[in-house]
Formats: sequence, structure tokens, C-alpha cells
Amino acid sequence: MQTTGKITRESLMTLESYSKYRKENKPAIIAHRKLRSVQLGDHINLQFESETTIRYQIQEMLRIEKIFEDEGIAQEIEAYAPLVPDGSNWKATLLLEYPDVNERKRELTRLIGVEDHMFVEVEGQARVYAIADEDLERENDEKTSAVHFVRFELTPAMIAAVKAGAAVKLGCDHTNYPAHTTIAAETLASLAGDLK
Repeated sequence: MQTTGKITRESLMTLESYSKYRKENKPAIIAHRKLRSVQLGDHINLQFESETTIRYQIQEMLRIEKIFEDEGIAQEIEAYAPLVPDGSNWKATLLLEYPDVNERKRELTRLIGVEDHMFVEVEGQARVYAIADEDLERENDEKTSAVHFVRFELTPAMIAAVKAGAAVKLGCDHTNYPAHTTIAAETLASLAGDLK
């Protein structure tokens, strides 16, 4: 799957080509996704997106839904392409993972607003809080969603620090989910590649 910097109809594979590609490359794509996944505490997983992960997501949706007409392809690109980082930010899918249905229902009520309490902190720099759910509102007065889309905008100084090897902390300061972790070096190296 060739990355081009921009996902267009022309840069996507046909369903037939993708089927062949998928058989050979799915393990590498899964490994890339895993590398860019950061677990925060027991129940929050941030899947940092890249052109590769989003291109794979679009191709998978086209395959599953058997979409081959231009209009359908354009809709999938429109839905997912905004999740590709654009050089000054990291974009991620925030997953609240509670396998037990009753626990999930209870915790999604307790965690309203959690997406707005997510932050990254580049060593020596101020915290940057997530800009969440720009596509649509994903919570109401009773509960939050188990899936959110977040963006962390970094300043030029932060980008320079990350590229120079500064450590980065990922955290949440929601009252009901205080947690933080240092992003692993190999994950951070992949994320640094998103920055210009």
C-alpha cells in the first residue's frame, strides 16, 4: 500500500488488487496499528492514526461493503481522510474498552467529557489537550460514546523537541479516570514521522 500524502480515488487500489495485497500485507498493517496503539490505564486505548492506517480502513470498508462506484468511494474517503495527521498534529481514535456490558454502561455514564481531558505533554513543554469529535457530537447528558476521535495540535517547538528525542507523556485528568503513561520509544519514533 503506497502512501502518497493524500488519499484520493486514484491512489486507492481496486477491490481485486486490494484482495491480493491484503493477503500478503495484513500482518504488517496489523503490526503498524499495534505499534501506534497506546494503552492508558486498563480501559483507554488510543490508536494513533497515520496515512497507512486510514488508507487500510478505507480499503477495508470498500472491500466489506463491496463498494466500487465513484460516489461510494468518495463517501468513504470523506469520512476517513480527515483522520490522517497533517504534519503539525497527532490524530487518534480513542477507545473506551469495557468488555462487560453492565460495567461499560456504568463507566460511560461516569466518563462524560473524558475526551476533553486527554492530553499529550512533550518533555519541557506545556500540556496540549485534545480537540475532540470535530465530525459530530459523540455524547449526551447521560453517557459518553465508547469511541471518540481526537487531535493534538503541536507547536513548532514541541515538534522540534519530539524530533530531537524528547519524551512524551500521554494522559487523562478526568476526575473518574486519572492516568498517564510515557509513550514507548518505538511508538514515539513512528509518531515523530507524522510531524513536519
